[in-house]
Amino acid sequence: MSYSKKDIITSLSLSLFIISFAIVVAVFMPIIYHLDIHYLKIDQTTHLTKQQLQLNYQQLIHYQSIFYQGPLRMNDFIISHHSVIHFQEVKKIFEIIQIICLGSGITSLILVIYQCYHHEYRFFKLTAMISIILPVSIGVLASIDFDDLFILFHKMAFKNQYWIFDPKIDPVINMLPEAFFYHEFILIVIIIFVLAGVCYGLFSYKRKQILCYNTKKDVGAWPSM
Repeated sequence: MSYSKKDIITSLSLSLFIISFAIVVAVFMPIIYHLDIHYLKIDQTTHLTKQQLQLNYQQLIHYQSIFYQGPLRMNDFIISHHSVIHFQEVKKIFEIIQIICLGSGITSLILVIYQCYHHEYRFFKLTAMISIILPVSIGVLASIDFDDLFILFHKMAFKNQYWIFDPKIDPVINMLPEAFFYHEFILIVIIIFVLAGVCYGLFSYKRKQILCYNTKKDVGAWPSM
């Protein structure tokens, strides 16, 4: 099956949206953290109640939003200067991801409408293929050693070592255990796979429609898939 330039451009845009959307949803949806408070016994580690942890986590996530440009405030934690800088750097990364999500979402919507209007659906299959390449590749590495992957990511993403927290100085790190980030990563992969599956399902559905139409009419009114 050959793909046109329009197929490739649409697929790249839609894949970028799927991946960035999965990250945004995983980060801003608190359900994983709420479950991990109990599963990872974060309340025992921090000596805070579940309600306190949920509030502090919500404050941290609200700070990461592109629509909030104020200082980071957390009710139960005093954050050191170096940690403030780190959270600012994290915020910049998440803001870029949110901008990519919005931009690629709008672009993809326009391209998808255009392609569907012209009865071109091959891009759905290509999108599914492209979308799962990155999470599968990273997933293989994560399954081997998530600790090393976690450290490597921080070394690549940040030019300083402010991401290395001392729990005695910054006990806020105790509310964000590494296992929590692993669970977030799993959620991101699941969301990507689900959306990629939806894309492939749409391709299969439209392909069957086209084959059925061509069989009944015995004409190539729609482009073959």
